[in-house]
Amino acid sequence: MTREEIIEQVNSILSDEFEVESSLFTPDANVKETLELDSLSLVDLVAIIQCTYNIKIPISDLRNIQTFDNLYDYIESHIEK
Repeated sequence: MTREEIIEQVNSILSDEFEVESSLFTPDANVKETLELDSLSLVDLVAIIQCTYNIKIPISDLRNIQTFDNLYDYIESHIEK
């Protein structure tokens, strides 16, 4: 899966799930602020990413995922090639 495919798929899934226009998902936009995530919604986000890409996101790694670019990087580096 290419980075472009990851970006397209993540944006589509998150736009549908959190009812936010995907045009707001710029690489440097803050994920929590853009998706208006509270702690419960954040758990939903992690579950969606983990299930979709069959990866595990430990809490310690979650702290480093601030922007959409961080999220794309994380997925790209952890999915099985």
